[in-house]
Amino acid sequence: MSMITASTWVPRGAAAQFPTKYDVDEEELARISKLAKLQLQDAEEDLDEARYGAQNGALKSEEKESDSSGDNEEGNMEMTYTNGDADDDLKEYDLDTYDSDAAAGGKKGDTMAMFGNARSLAYHASNAEDPYITMPENDEEDEEREDLQVLATDNMVVAAKVEDEVAHLEIYVYEDEADNLYVHHDIMLPAIPLCVEWLDLPVGKGIAADADSEGNYVAVGTFDPNIELWDLDIIDSMYPNAILGQAGEATTATSDPSNTSPKSHKKLRKKSKKANPNYHVDAILSLAANRQHRNLLASSSADKTVKLWDLKTQQCAKSYSHHTDKVCSIAWHPQESTVLLSGSYDRTIVVADLRAVDSSTAKVSRWGVESDVETVAWDPHDPNYFYVTTENGLIHYHDIRTAPLSPAASKPLWTLQAHNGSVSSFDINPHIPGFLVTGSTDKEVKIWNVAPDKGPSMIVSRNLGVGKVFTTRFAPDPEVGFRLAVAGSKGAIQIWDTWTNAAVRGAFAGRTGPSRGKTGEKEEEEEVKERLIGVQEDSSDEEDEGG
Repeated sequence: MSMITASTWVPRGAAAQFPTKYDVDEEELARISKLAKLQLQDAEEDLDEARYGAQNGALKSEEKESDSSGDNEEGNMEMTYTNGDADDDLKEYDLDTYDSDAAAGGKKGDTMAMFGNARSLAYHASNAEDPYITMPENDEEDEEREDLQVLATDNMVVAAKVEDEVAHLEIYVYEDEADNLYVHHDIMLPAIPLCVEWLDLPVGKGIAADADSEGNYVAVGTFDPNIELWDLDIIDSMYPNAILGQAGEATTATSDPSNTSPKSHKKLRKKSKKANPNYHVDAILSLAANRQHRNLLASSSADKTVKLWDLKTQQCAKSYSHHTDKVCSIAWHPQESTVLLSGSYDRTIVVADLRAVDSSTAKVSRWGVESDVETVAWDPHDPNYFYVTTENGLIHYHDIRTAPLSPAASKPLWTLQAHNGSVSSFDINPHIPGFLVTGSTDKEVKIWNVAPDKGPSMIVSRNLGVGKVFTTRFAPDPEVGFRLAVAGSKGAIQIWDTWTNAAVRGAFAGRTGPSRGKTGEKEEEEEVKERLIGVQEDSSDEEDEGG
């Protein structure tokens, strides 16, 4: 099984030109030791429970075997006799003094022939002095450093992937001018990832981030109820920079010298499905970074809550219970930095101002749809409007200024039957107004044009060979604004230069800036071949994933 469940772009220039290797110093070793200790304690508790169950079964078996004790004693005597004979046979080899430096009587043992001439070997203080080493010492390091280099014109793409039951992040580098996409490095994860969100604020490992500091991080939500924060500029990381959730609280508790009670640690490790105001207790389904208040990260979960995290303190600042079922998608308002849009399996969409002191009594605007919500998104070109996609394949377009009195009274400006299957992915081009993309479990990727006062119309539909489509994301930079990352159930990611499609050029030619395709002016004069860039596989063997 191989599939990509989510993806996100990293803007140009955000990644370090030369990523650093993971360095385990004393401080880092102490940090990961605490994390590993918690995991070991959980494993030991599970093992103790299993042993306890096995012992109960063993006691019953011993009672049944007590009648044949005479036969067992006779067998034991035979075994003792046999072992005694074996000990006598081994005495001639003197295994008790096998590892001793000297033999009996003070005489040193003979040197092993394999290393008998070790004293005659020549040693050199530096490899440069050794005539047998001809390759300069730094050549290999320089070559590896060059392979890891990320240019200012490169984009990173982060994909949450599951392959052969192994969960990890694959970090790709996309070179637009060279038509090249390759895996730069990867990060192992503890559980199947469900959502990813890029962060530009340094987090964790004792980092005291100020208002102007910048970084290249990613937040990952998985089936586990914890949010992991990773530094994308570090290669071969073993543990995340920070964990938001119960595991993060447990790490803090174990590092607090004033907290010496083993019971308190045990309570932190015990997982409960009961909603908690301090952390999630079920799978993380969606993440949204606040681009105006960079220290704020919102998360939604299958535990029916939305939580607001302070990345500086790595603690939950507020918990909200506006929904009665799983909250699958959230999005911050592009201008009103405290307003959050959320959609749920309870078939409602909520717009809430998170500054409310009491979230349980705060008034919120609520809309309803005909089936489970898949995604919600604000219109970045006119934030008075927002989009909702549903399990039934519909897209709803609402005006926030005309909130209904009840969800049942919701009246969208328009609805669109976009797909026959669920609209599992949706994105709006941040640079070109009215340019939408949808992806579905019907394996189709569709480009839509929403013209002013005319509603949506389909421009092109493609099956890009990624299986069921789980993620479609436009590139964030205007220079590559027409590039679209698409991935799904087959575990492959494709970068589609939509500008090379004639229908797309015809629909959006009047709205383009510097984000046109790399073909330049030639597309006006001659036919342009569509660009679809994927990773070149090492093996030609392909497995049918059935998706």
